[in-house]
Amino acid sequence: MLETEGKKTGLAHLFAAASYSWHGFWRVLKESAFRHEILYFLAGLIAFWLVDATIGEYLLLTLIFLIMFGFEALNTAIEELVDRVSPERSEMGKHAKDLGSFAVFCMLLAAAIYIAYVVFL
Repeated sequence: MLETEGKKTGLAHLFAAASYSWHGFWRVLKESAFRHEILYFLAGLIAFWLVDATIGEYLLLTLIFLIMFGFEALNTAIEELVDRVSPERSEMGKHAKDLGSFAVFCMLLAAAIYIAYVVFL
């Protein structure tokens, strides 16, 4: 295992990064919003199955939801940082949390529009 100034490199870095991502997944899984988004994705998959969607349509749906899951993870990170750095109520903290929430909402809406497009058109 090669290390440069305490940083892992090569294969050790790959395994460490995968471990961090795995822990992040388990952390965001504790969020009810993330669990609802997983159910939303499953509902979208079922709707696509019912209308006999193409592989390309499934692929785009999956990409949209992967991006949404990433936004949800970032939103959770923002919320945790704001709560840690500024436990008292602040306007800046509220704005940061609201902006993260809006980003997730945009992805929820994008998914809804795409699902409606495939299912109803």
